[in-house]
Amino acid sequence: MNLLLAEVAQATQRLADAGVPSPRNDAEELAAFVHGVKRGELHSVKDADFDARYWETIARREQREPLQHITGRAFFRYLELQVGPGVFVPRPETESVVGWAIDAVRAMDVVEPLIVDLCTGSGAIALALAQEVPRSRVHAVELSEDALQWTRKNMEGSRVDLRQGNALDAFQDLDGQVDLVISNPPYIPLTEWEYVAPEARDYDPELALFSGEDGLELIRGLERTAHRLLRPGGVVVIEHADTQGGQVPWIFTEERGWADAADHPDLNNRPRFATARKAMP
Repeated sequence: MNLLLAEVAQATQRLADAGVPSPRNDAEELAAFVHGVKRGELHSVKDADFDARYWETIARREQREPLQHITGRAFFRYLELQVGPGVFVPRPETESVVGWAIDAVRAMDVVEPLIVDLCTGSGAIALALAQEVPRSRVHAVELSEDALQWTRKNMEGSRVDLRQGNALDAFQDLDGQVDLVISNPPYIPLTEWEYVAPEARDYDPELALFSGEDGLELIRGLERTAHRLLRPGGVVVIEHADTQGGQVPWIFTEERGWADAADHPDLNNRPRFATARKAMP
């Protein structure tokens, strides 16, 4: 075993002792980042080329600083995004939300589907949709100026229409025209603050995490926004906590002008997002 692999093994144990959820993965990712190689190439790093700065990154991860903040990048579907303090780090669970949305848009008989991403954060959802649905017209909105510093970096050169503003009253120029509204809004109840993982609680912006006593405050508002934006037959997709699967579809009721409200699991088979279709007149 070369020196780097031995150090990775030691770092893995340190991260495990610190309660890091994926210690081996993170130890290898940080080793690859510091040494400028891919994870599968760690064995090729010569002992003489070992960089002691590796242990600085491990110490930061031990303090539960997010891996993505240390490396400055997050991977989402086919994207590599720039992230750091002030912006929510995209999670793998959201990839299944986007996957469903892509399938839904492709199934529509629309040449250039119009898509709106509310609470875009890093821009992960909007950029993935623009990339994977090539003829789509994608619009995104974000409220936080701190987050927008990262969003603008990620969207530079893209065709996404990015705006700053409140998701609840955004895109009034698109009312009644949108084919798909999608959002990964804040949905953690304020009462669960102490149970949130340190990586999120201490580093992700509170604006992107918490939404009222039951976590559904903003989703209730987004229901009206989505209904305003969508054309009849258009679809809304909203991510939520895995403990809210029985609650969110009930926000999109027939009385409010919705049809086919349903919940869907993520790749771990946990309730992860709700969908509904704007009822035909």
